[in-house]
Amino acid sequence: MTTVINQEHSENYTMFNGDCVDVSQSLPDESIDFSIFSPPYLSLYTYSNSPRDMGNTRNDEEFMQGFSFLVDELYRLIKPGRIVAVDCMNVPMMKERDGHIGLKDFRGWIIQSFINKGFIFHSEHCMWKDPLIEATRTKALGLMHKQLCKDSSMCRAGIPQYIVAFRKPGLNKNPVAHNSGLEFYYGDDPPTKGNMSHERWRRYASPVWTDVSFSDTLNFRAAREENDERHICPMSLDAIARCLTLWSNPDDVVLSPFAGIGSEGYQSLMMGRKFIGIELKESYFNQAIKNLNKAKPAQQMRLF
Repeated sequence: MTTVINQEHSENYTMFNGDCVDVSQSLPDESIDFSIFSPPYLSLYTYSNSPRDMGNTRNDEEFMQGFSFLVDELYRLIKPGRIVAVDCMNVPMMKERDGHIGLKDFRGWIIQSFINKGFIFHSEHCMWKDPLIEATRTKALGLMHKQLCKDSSMCRAGIPQYIVAFRKPGLNKNPVAHNSGLEFYYGDDPPTKGNMSHERWRRYASPVWTDVSFSDTLNFRAAREENDERHICPMSLDAIARCLTLWSNPDDVVLSPFAGIGSEGYQSLMMGRKFIGIELKESYFNQAIKNLNKAKPAQQMRLF
């Protein structure tokens, strides 16, 4: 039975307050054109005390089991030939929790979990982040300058963000063709002639995105609760826009099973797509509704 605590509908979005696996099971087969989201990072952060919260797990194996159920649903929901894009990073290991300092290959595990369910590993973009900002924010031993002076064998690189994209096998019956005249160029001027400019294609096709703005996010502070951990990190609107441009059309239905405060939905609406979002935490769900209602869609469209 689908567990939906609350839901909100408009002309161009549907937002569910509930468990992502349960709600996904209620959606029609092959009804999603594109999915983009940032999952919880194993058990690194706890977003709520709900036993249905994938971040509220006793260990990494428990998280992975729950996430695999979602990947099953995504394979059912995505149309043939279309894409799921996951925003992720590798997870730092901590001495007090893991017994030693190092990294967990979360990105690699996500890739393998999608492949195991039948998806094709389609594409990957590494997004550069300033290691000084990470060092200041996390106080990670491996990024401290004093560690370089003391014993640089413990120094490491900063942890980048990744967009890993997966394609469902089959023929895409609705090509994402950049010649419709309906393009939305987030942060860029539209081409003066023809379709997507060659210069823009070179930046988007680059395996390393060095120019993504991680400060370009929705305001998350209003969604905080008193017992929240410090970590609320909305996905970059810039990165979302690039993925929507590359892998979706105007009027497509976009799904985020971890909608948070609505970043993926806000950008989807701004770029003329429809949106289905699922979020378990009530304060995030409420803030997502406010953010989605602030979006100014390119055109009004009905969902399903």
